[in-house]
Amino acid sequence: MNIAVVGAGYVGLSLAVLLAQHNNVTIVDVIPQKVEMINKKKSPIQDNEIEEYLTKKINVSENRDGNPGLWATLDGCTAYKEAEFVIVAAPTNYDIVKSYFDTSAVEIVLEDILSVNRKATIVIKSTIPVGFTEEMRKKFYSNNIIFSPEFLRESKALYDNLYPSRIIVSEDINNSDVVERAHEFAQLLQEGAIKKDIPKLFIGFNEAEAIKLFANTYLAMRVGFFNELDTYAEVKGFNARQIIEGVCLDPRIGSHYNNPSFGYGGYCLPKDSKQLLANFEGVPEKLIKAIVECNTVRKDFIAEQVLSKAGFDGKQDAEDYFKHGIQQCIVGIYRLTMKSNSDNFRHSAIQGVIKRIKSYGVKVIIYEPTLNDGEEFYGDKIVNDIDDFKKKSNVILANRMDESLLDIKEKVYTRDIFYRD
Repeated sequence: MNIAVVGAGYVGLSLAVLLAQHNNVTIVDVIPQKVEMINKKKSPIQDNEIEEYLTKKINVSENRDGNPGLWATLDGCTAYKEAEFVIVAAPTNYDIVKSYFDTSAVEIVLEDILSVNRKATIVIKSTIPVGFTEEMRKKFYSNNIIFSPEFLRESKALYDNLYPSRIIVSEDINNSDVVERAHEFAQLLQEGAIKKDIPKLFIGFNEAEAIKLFANTYLAMRVGFFNELDTYAEVKGFNARQIIEGVCLDPRIGSHYNNPSFGYGGYCLPKDSKQLLANFEGVPEKLIKAIVECNTVRKDFIAEQVLSKAGFDGKQDAEDYFKHGIQQCIVGIYRLTMKSNSDNFRHSAIQGVIKRIKSYGVKVIIYEPTLNDGEEFYGDKIVNDIDDFKKKSNVILANRMDESLLDIKEKVYTRDIFYRD
């Protein structure tokens, strides 16, 4: 089967690799470097399993002669014309001005696909507002647009496609052709997975969209809960680890997603929780708003603790702060990434903490190997010589601890209690 996948990020590339085991897959992206890397069997994202599949387990070639395989291209139109399924994994960032997802990239892709192929089934995998699929079906006069939420982790995207917790596909129960194609798409995902007997759910468009937003907001709530537990323990002088372990012995709670951090971040949780809150307009709620706000409170607290460790009382005003000469203190930031095995630092919580620290005039340097040594990240110098970084930093802020910091542990401020993501 001919399948086109739009977007070579975590969602699109992992799906393309999964499906290329048994299908003719063309992945479309607008970034030439990504296309070139994929065609050279290199992963443009940090995911070891994707790289292994590209080099050893699937055929990466433009000339596949009808055999399953993968090829990347900048030419979307040709890929769309030949496709029976087109999967859309374009980005939908949260627009803080509109307080809503920016779905323009998805809409442009839909228009491009339908201009050359109105028979293909278009599966939206991008995270979208509730009601978006039905809106697009009406806007483009097409019954062939459906939605299927993804539930992937950064750096483990292919693994989560090979061993998915569930497969959810929206369908139109009033259109037998759409129902058939929805089930066919679910079977394609099952065929590529290693896990067998995956739970499958076929539901309405709005319900499928709501599942994605509610699932990620629940995860954000869990992160926020254990962060506030940790804040409480730190303020009171209690042992946070002991409290967390005791709470998590309850099998109804469990020991997952319980390691304190500087806040939830990454591709999904911040924007999805905000979008869900926006979708609650006109509906009574208190909890969803609190989940969004708790992340801000946590970053405020972490910034105050770091400044305190640096010798600064956060209650002093900036003028008094400079008078004491503490501005000479340098705070080192160990990694901008959210997780230890990720190359993504988009919306990472530590960036919010950095902004708060810098608002007091504190100098910041950053250790981030994914950036070039000596360049600047929003005005802060990248220092990737680890020994030089440790020597120059009076205090080091680490969302996740690393063995390279153990020799100067007294300098480090972290809430990484369990030394894992």
